[in-house]
Amino acid sequence: AVINRLGFNNHGVDQLVANVTAANYKGILGINIGKNFDTPIEKAVEDYRLCLKKVYPLASYVTINISSPNTQNLRQLQGADALDVLLTELKSEQLHLAQQHGEYKPLAVKIAPDLDPSQIEAIAALLLKHNIDGVIATNTTLARTGIEHLSVSHEAGGLSGAPLTQQSNAVIRKLHQLLNGALPIIGVGGIMSAQDAKTKMDAGADLIQVYTGLIYQGPDLLSEIARVICQD
Repeated sequence: AVINRLGFNNHGVDQLVANVTAANYKGILGINIGKNFDTPIEKAVEDYRLCLKKVYPLASYVTINISSPNTQNLRQLQGADALDVLLTELKSEQLHLAQQHGEYKPLAVKIAPDLDPSQIEAIAALLLKHNIDGVIATNTTLARTGIEHLSVSHEAGGLSGAPLTQQSNAVIRKLHQLLNGALPIIGVGGIMSAQDAKTKMDAGADLIQVYTGLIYQGPDLLSEIARVICQD
């Protein structure tokens, strides 16, 4: 497992655009956007809109991150009223940018694992209402289940890796039930083996993302996952 407390630790959207442009990368590129740490929550929409405008020409898809546990108050945007406002504005901006650039770029919303069933239901309803293109489930957790005995368990930050596996899977199963295939679910959280990846997809994920598993297993994990999923 890993505890990280980086937040959106970078030099801002203009530097990101410069880096991506210089890299001249040709593959699928998802770009993650969020509000600045010091932007008041009531002004968060403007940060998201600005970031969306700037990254849109470069991204294959854009992730609307409303679930980083390391950015103060960010998770308040998962509340039904706040999320409704945010998605209304960003969906409008997405359609405007698609017309401007002649290409439609999908939007995916990244949610937390620390949600109760009623919160997941409200989010799912808003994803459908606003015709959002995908949902990423899940971000890291604030819970410390499974590592309570470790000296680092009290440290601040988001926990990823094996302790997150079942929590993430539960959110994916609930989303799968609520969305009924209307939009793809990208499964994330605690994929430490090919079997973990298969379980994610059995729970309802259409795609998966891996991070912490790479730290412990290395890139061979990806070929193992591909082999098992293709066999299945």
